[in-house]
Amino acid sequence: MSERENVQLVQEVYEAFGRGDMAAILARLCYDVEWETPFARDAVPIGGRWRGHEEVVQFYAKISENLEFLQFDPREFIAQGDRVVVLGFSRIRVKPTGRNLESEWVMVWGLREGKVAKFREYADTAAALVAFGCD
Repeated sequence: MSERENVQLVQEVYEAFGRGDMAAILARLCYDVEWETPFARDAVPIGGRWRGHEEVVQFYAKISENLEFLQFDPREFIAQGDRVVVLGFSRIRVKPTGRNLESEWVMVWGLREGKVAKFREYADTAAALVAFGCD
């Protein structure tokens, strides 16, 4: 796929997330997708590594249980080969604590044969720990 098509695929995943359309997200992921966020799972329920469709579904269930997105703003898409890097900002309410989390983030998408093979997020882990009540 071209870099433009790769960016479009990632944008489609974000759009599906915004609609809560898990089937559309899974349709764009390799069955053996690797999904990783920088948080320790014992402190932040969406943290750690998730592999395959079933675990990605669990990841999104944890998001739904724990987070309310007040703002989710992917701002810049940078593509090179089969990699798309997205720079963005989020403002989130953490449901268990009622605290807000504001963070700039970077999400790196690795693509294979027109689908997402790897996802890795980089975000403010210290702010997340405070928002989840680990301060």
